[in-house]
Amino acid sequence: MNNPKIINDPVFGFIKIPRGLLYGIVEHPLFQRLNRINQLGLASVVYPGARHTRFQHSLGAFHLMTEAVRSLQEKGNFIFDSESEAVEAAILMHDIGHGPFSHVLEDTLIHGISHEDISLLMMEEINKTFNGELNLAISIFKGDYPKNFLHQLISSQLDMDRLDYLRRDSFYTGVTEGNIGSARIIKMLNVVDDSLVVEHKGIYSLENYLTTRRLMYWQVYLHRTCVAYEKVLVNMLTRAKNLIQMGQKVFASPALYYFLINDVDEEWFATHSETLMYYGELDDSDIWSAMKAWKHHNDKILSTLATDMLDRRIFKVEVHEEPISETRIQELQEMIARKLHIPIGDAHYLMSVNTISKDMYNVEDDSITILYKDGTIRDISEASELLNVQLLSKKIRKYYLCYQRFE
Repeated sequence: MNNPKIINDPVFGFIKIPRGLLYGIVEHPLFQRLNRINQLGLASVVYPGARHTRFQHSLGAFHLMTEAVRSLQEKGNFIFDSESEAVEAAILMHDIGHGPFSHVLEDTLIHGISHEDISLLMMEEINKTFNGELNLAISIFKGDYPKNFLHQLISSQLDMDRLDYLRRDSFYTGVTEGNIGSARIIKMLNVVDDSLVVEHKGIYSLENYLTTRRLMYWQVYLHRTCVAYEKVLVNMLTRAKNLIQMGQKVFASPALYYFLINDVDEEWFATHSETLMYYGELDDSDIWSAMKAWKHHNDKILSTLATDMLDRRIFKVEVHEEPISETRIQELQEMIARKLHIPIGDAHYLMSVNTISKDMYNVEDDSITILYKDGTIRDISEASELLNVQLLSKKIRKYYLCYQRFE
């Protein structure tokens, strides 16, 4: 038997990847592309250490999956070797359809199709290379396979994706409060009636996990400066797309140009076979290199936004508890148009009005089931003495007003 490939990961230590199908996935060009996509998009504008990639995250999630499968097997849950390999293959590829800069571009360069849908298209493409060896992995990923708990390990409240990204993002941002006890949660996993449950001994780790996730969202993922920087990026790409579609010349790599010139949605993917190839060539570097050219473009709006991105001149951001008034928006548009000498109809490119809401626990969708020694099960909202689930379930809504700074 061939020795496994060993990768030294700063979060989990040595990760072993068996040679054969699993290592074949890691070597595939579509998986290697994840090396060129940052896990946290533009979060490094606030947390300079947050430069880790989707590639690293996917390997970490794979490592946790191998631990989870082993732990469940030790508790008498029967998992065939073929199922084990398939669920590990599925978690390796779960993020393979991500575009540049994380989720930012899902409604900018493409719309009406999620990165999960594109992941599935890419898995099916890779499956051709492996002559159908990924059929079982794809079935589990889609939730079509009879053993539902295997799908839950990939996509649920306690999937290996979340357990890795919270640990990893905490590590690389330096937000130590985000560190969760992933190893203990995995050791406490079990299966009842084909669903994942957590043994009662793990309830404190779960309480920490749920509160930590809430903290990471507001302190890292939805940090006001990160949100404002992302809006500069989105508006810059929207302006470039509109200029190209108006017939103006705008520099872009072939892959980026394809998504700027075309209106790509789910139907477009289905009817244009070349789209997936171009998408597979698109990564963060296409956009950074385009920015450097756009900084010198004769369109004042595009050059201003590209300069903002490159020189870290982030939109000013105001966070309000109430919706932004139309009067305030109008005043800002007039000020932007006056300062930049542009038509007021174009001022919207230099600002952004957004509502951001997040509930960290939804009792209907996000149930985490606790298993007691006597075999009874209860939802964590009933089982926890510490968690105020009403508070965790409360949807927090914030109104972000971002706009060009001129000082």
